[in-house]
Amino acid sequence: MLSTQKKRRAINEHKQSDKDTGSVPVQVAILTKRIDELTGHLKKNPKDNHSRRGLLMMVGKRRRLLAYFEKNNAKGYKALVKKLGLKK
Repeated sequence: MLSTQKKRRAINEHKQSDKDTGSVPVQVAILTKRIDELTGHLKKNPKDNHSRRGLLMMVGKRRRLLAYFEKNNAKGYKALVKKLGLKK
């Protein structure tokens, strides 16, 4: 589970305005943090198939958000991928 502090930090790093909590960069950053934490959990618990399914759904959602962002804002997409250290 992503702690409130980590989530708030991800929002503050990627927000575009003061009240921004749902833009694509913020959503991708939060999903990336959740994916990283769940990956660590699955390394310790390799038989946890329910969590593995949730991880795959999160990865798919992040991929769809990134595809949308790339189509609508290519410059912002490249900056976000570089900042988060994602492969693309």
